[in-house]
Amino acid sequence: MDHLIVIFVLALGLILGSFYNVIGLRIPIGKSIVWPRSQCFNCKRSLTTIELIPLVSFILLKGCCQSCKKKISAIYPLVELLTGLLFLVAYFHLGLTAELLVALLLISLLMIITVSDIRYMIIPDRILLFFCPVFLLLRYTIAPASNAFESLAGMLVGFIMLWLIKTISHGRMGGGDVKLFAVLGIVLGLNGVLLAFMLSCFFGALIGGVGMMLGKVSKGQPISFGPYIAIGTMVTYFFGSFLIQLYISLLK
Repeated sequence: MDHLIVIFVLALGLILGSFYNVIGLRIPIGKSIVWPRSQCFNCKRSLTTIELIPLVSFILLKGCCQSCKKKISAIYPLVELLTGLLFLVAYFHLGLTAELLVALLLISLLMIITVSDIRYMIIPDRILLFFCPVFLLLRYTIAPASNAFESLAGMLVGFIMLWLIKTISHGRMGGGDVKLFAVLGIVLGLNGVLLAFMLSCFFGALIGGVGMMLGKVSKGQPISFGPYIAIGTMVTYFFGSFLIQLYISLLK
């Protein structure tokens, strides 16, 4: 039975990861997520069923469009694979609990905003407005936080902290990042949202620094912060308590 659940969770993640690619690419530009069918970005041909199998199609087609042979962006299979793997991590970490639903929804949000931010440097309000009430409902019903004020405190601090940074930096921090941290605060709570922000900055500086050393990123070039927020949030969600306790022990 456990093996069947693992296979189901992985397959669910792969399938939803493919759908999150569609959402992240279409919602920011106001397109329907159900019509028209997915197309090749180069030749505009509608993709066939065999070309839409998550991860498998990319491998079978060797990363190229079946018709025009144009290279397919590696972002698509990467998002599918990451979603599947993160779903498995959530299942192994939490088991079949109410918190697993929170984790799967959090992963879903982060995958969508990562695609959107990489492609357009936009974190759509429509996505955040969907997930915000869902997380609030879960945190105050079947998957409550440690205390009644934890989620609201995380939400307020996440918003205010990023809004202050955006104001001080004269807009270098995007408004979508501000609202995203408010939503993340609902799930992570007060300590978690602070840690997630610090880790996001750390990963952003680390990866950006490596990119500059390799000549892939220019100094002063705008970058998408969403992927680093996703990494920082995932590390915080799964390992935040351990990291906070480790930090406290080092101070003693």
